[in-house]
Amino acid sequence: MDKKPPSFIKKFFKLESSAGILLFITAVLAMIIANSPLSPYYNLLLDTPVAVQIGALIVNKPLLLWINDGLMAVFFFLVGLELKRELIEGELSDKRNIVLPGVGAIGGMLFPAMVFFWFNKDDPMALQGWAIPAATDIAFALGVLKVLGPRVPTSLKVFLTSLAIFDDIGAILVIAFFYTSQISLISLIVVGLCIPLLWLINKKGIEATSTYITIGVIMWVAMLKSGVHATLTGVILAMFIPIKSKIKPDYSPLKDLEHNLHSAVAYIILPIFAFANAGINLSGVGLEQLMHPVPLGIALGLIVGKQVGIFSLCWLAIKLKWASMPENSNWVSIYGISALCGIGFTMSLFIGSLAYEETQFNMVFDERLGIIVGSLISALIGFFVLKTQYGKK
Repeated sequence: MDKKPPSFIKKFFKLESSAGILLFITAVLAMIIANSPLSPYYNLLLDTPVAVQIGALIVNKPLLLWINDGLMAVFFFLVGLELKRELIEGELSDKRNIVLPGVGAIGGMLFPAMVFFWFNKDDPMALQGWAIPAATDIAFALGVLKVLGPRVPTSLKVFLTSLAIFDDIGAILVIAFFYTSQISLISLIVVGLCIPLLWLINKKGIEATSTYITIGVIMWVAMLKSGVHATLTGVILAMFIPIKSKIKPDYSPLKDLEHNLHSAVAYIILPIFAFANAGINLSGVGLEQLMHPVPLGIALGLIVGKQVGIFSLCWLAIKLKWASMPENSNWVSIYGISALCGIGFTMSLFIGSLAYEETQFNMVFDERLGIIVGSLISALIGFFVLKTQYGKK
């Protein structure tokens, strides 16, 4: 009996680039809805109040903030798991593989921030968004790279992934130190008690991930109430998940959790985040709006700042023999990767929501315009540059 051919959906999810494609589709869908008669319902959905109460403790936020503070904490938890695994067993465990992406990430954060600063230096309120163009969306960037197929050398994919991991570390530090509101000492004490408790159960050899996650939820609520951004809970929690089992030699609680979370984050959490944050109303938007210092600074930070920062510092590191060129790659491919890192999208949208969430500044302009334009142009430049090297011939 002949087997039925795989359905379109099964074929789609087998594609390496499927996560990036889905992210793109949900972002476009959000923009279509935001510019249609359905726009009021879109905004009404995101503003829907959602409350969770246990006794005197209540968390009451609009749906949009539950997505940005809650679901993105799960995303950062996955980032933390990947980071720990890479540092202990992966590519980053070899110091020789750290230098080039590490140096590139520094340039990829510093130069875009400088570009943004140049355009907004006279406006203290606008300067709150200086970190927006410093971010890289690893899902989108890898998605574009994978569209080019197997001709792209593995070393280049590792380089992009490692660079994005260092970029995520930078984003985590930026959020921790620059995007916090009024601090609640009592809540921070609760967070401070959760951390040594996680360390203790790790040292005691407790491997049930449910135990860690239960403490993580308590820490997340405390972090949410403390004024320090709650997504940082995910990274902190990930650092205590055991990478090796003392009971089952071939089992890794961390890798198992990472595997289970990967599809949920790639196919549910990030698309939901993109749908909730990419809905920008373009009515009345023209060149004048794009030329406003904030969207212009963001767009040029992603397009010019990322390329110049990453490529120039990687060139310097290789010329000074601090690092070596990734295997089977060249300067053109390094430039293409530098351009792909200008896809800020989800991470830039996230930092933008933190930068301006307590102001009415986005009523004058919309930073999302600069993010979308800058990310789109960066994706096109990176794709066509790399296509000259690895496209089908």
